[in-house]
Amino acid sequence: MYKLLRPLLFLLSPEKAHHLTFSLLEVAKQVPGVLALVGGMRPPKGAAVEVMGLRFPGPVGLAAGMDKDAAHVDALARIGFGFVEVGTLTPVAQPGNERPRLFRLKADRALINRMGFNNGGVQAAVARLRKRTPGIIVGGNIGKNKVTPNEQALEDYVKCFEALHPVVDYFVVNVSSPNTPGLRALQEKGPLLAILNELKRRDAAKALHRPILLKIAPDLTDGQLDDIVAVVRESGIAGVIATNTTIARDGLQMPKAEVEAIGAGGLSGPPVRERSTEVVRYLREHLPRPVVIIGVGGIDSAEAAMEKLNAGADLVQVFTGLIYEGPALLKRINEAFVGRVGARMGTDEHG
Repeated sequence: MYKLLRPLLFLLSPEKAHHLTFSLLEVAKQVPGVLALVGGMRPPKGAAVEVMGLRFPGPVGLAAGMDKDAAHVDALARIGFGFVEVGTLTPVAQPGNERPRLFRLKADRALINRMGFNNGGVQAAVARLRKRTPGIIVGGNIGKNKVTPNEQALEDYVKCFEALHPVVDYFVVNVSSPNTPGLRALQEKGPLLAILNELKRRDAAKALHRPILLKIAPDLTDGQLDDIVAVVRESGIAGVIATNTTIARDGLQMPKAEVEAIGAGGLSGPPVRERSTEVVRYLREHLPRPVVIIGVGGIDSAEAAMEKLNAGADLVQVFTGLIYEGPALLKRINEAFVGRVGARMGTDEHG
């Protein structure tokens, strides 16, 4: 059914279509059987994954940026997601960048966004998360406000961390969005270690511990990735999410003039698939388990998800693929994952 709805949604601006889709999802969850019609169902038995001391009902999660304000966690839990990452959240509400700020590249099945951490502030999200139905893993993706200088960024991350700690299952430190001026400078080893070490220190002082992950850009060089590896080892965080959107514009089908007219922003979807998989593979070679890697970037099929898992990811996340494929994408990935697990068990038993 989603493939019938998609042409209608694509008649709207991407941001209007986003809000309408979530409104329809909230209505659909109230009517028995409707979510199944659009391809949605909970992760099947056998799809669960245990990492970071958490049991994920399924291997595929929603990447940050779609449910920024934690307004739709319960509905998303019912269409096949094993976990939902909310945010990016900042200490104070902010409107984000001027519209238009979200663009479809239909020929490439991709998106460009320059949303700019638009959100209603961390406290509003906390209030919603306190009311969520138990059973789905929720990650809190945190960032700094646009007006906060990098020299004071640590304070913003701490504020979000302290507020969300009781209501999320894991944290993601986002220093890799291209849409907040200067943010990616925080990926440098010095400032990054300062943030992660402080959050680890605060977590250690609490009765319940929350795993901390770092989300990185696909545009890092191998030398910069080596710095990330060193940061993960030195800080002792749980792992890495690879990757965020890219600022590159290579190999697109959309005419160059149209791409240039869109302007700045992060590119997501199939154009980033290959590079994000390369980053996953590079990190896994240098960060053996139990360090966790969540692969994200260009996952619009079960094959693309398996590519990330075979490269060394423990879990995967989708965003752009969901917009083009709908909830049936989650079903296909979950089924492929269960088949992959079964095949491995069969090999172990007869090997």
